[in-house]
Amino acid sequence: MRAQSRRWSPFRDPRATDLLTSAGYTAALVMKLQQLRYLAAVVQSDLNITAAAAKLRATQSAISKQLKLLEEELGFDVFARSGRTLVRVTLPGERVIRHALKMLREAQNIHGLSEDLREDDRGSLSIGTTHTQARYVLPPIIQKFRSRYPNVQFHLHQGTSEQIADMAEVDRIDFAMATGSHELFSKYVLLPCYQWNRRLIVPAGHPLTQVGQPTLADLAAHPIVTYVFSFNGRSSLHEAFASAGLTANVALTARDADVIKTYVRLGLGVGIVAGVALDPKQDRGLVSIDAAHLFPVHTTWIGFARDRLLRGYMYDLLAFLAPHLGRDVVDRAARCGSQSEVDSLFAHTTLPHRPEIPSVAAPGHSEAA
Repeated sequence: MRAQSRRWSPFRDPRATDLLTSAGYTAALVMKLQQLRYLAAVVQSDLNITAAAAKLRATQSAISKQLKLLEEELGFDVFARSGRTLVRVTLPGERVIRHALKMLREAQNIHGLSEDLREDDRGSLSIGTTHTQARYVLPPIIQKFRSRYPNVQFHLHQGTSEQIADMAEVDRIDFAMATGSHELFSKYVLLPCYQWNRRLIVPAGHPLTQVGQPTLADLAAHPIVTYVFSFNGRSSLHEAFASAGLTANVALTARDADVIKTYVRLGLGVGIVAGVALDPKQDRGLVSIDAAHLFPVHTTWIGFARDRLLRGYMYDLLAFLAPHLGRDVVDRAARCGSQSEVDSLFAHTTLPHRPEIPSVAAPGHSEAA
């Protein structure tokens, strides 16, 4: 008769017992969680011990001392130094930091579980995102969130996709929010939020305002002002022009739409921005032209580390941002073994399309005013 399977228990698992009795585990007890916190803070502060000390409300000497004790216990240097200055992380140090961040995250998960079981609405939440999301999409979401959770500290970090990925790598953020660049976030669960299209913006009286529906050839005849391209060399804008046998005349790139608009007003070129980045009050005098027929639709996503425990208020933020991201769906996505499984989970979900800003009619087009 086949023995009945029993539920796992650390008291019956020899591996768990080995962890408690082995010499390796006993030695590891010397390594303090506080040392790992200091290590993470220094890394997250770009190796600036002064900044790390301010963040942790500790003294520089205390942090330096604990880092040296940690290195002595490990038997190798985590940091390369020039005098007392940390100049870089060593190769073995990179491996230590990855494990340290994972251990700290698990400790945070245990603490977060305790807080949630007490139905505590206090804590912190940090998002790394692009200027467009921070400036045009998130304000009403964060306002609603703060109204619901006034005791949760909210931290907003802006940057390019590469900079956001760097923040994610050192565990500086709870969520990353961007468009494209999936390959930079291989350790994250990426959830689709909404779709959007590009729009062209030009000053009133620009030749393109007289064209019913501009083509890529029409656009190629003018200098272009648009977003900074990803460092990995891929750009749907360049790909669209190349497919038509054309070359985009990119005069200037910037990381945020407001800067692009400034240079468009100065006559430096035709702006190409996200449709959600148009403000009817602030963009008076700029004519907005639909470009959905010229470039592919884009999907903005929000993601979190696969081993992160989400607090209750974090689930609510996701639901505020995208109603289809309910707690059950998010938990199913978190249990997926790969991003391709996550993508399959949402394959038949109709994503909302961010409505473009209502505009005043202009000759053949619309004005962002």
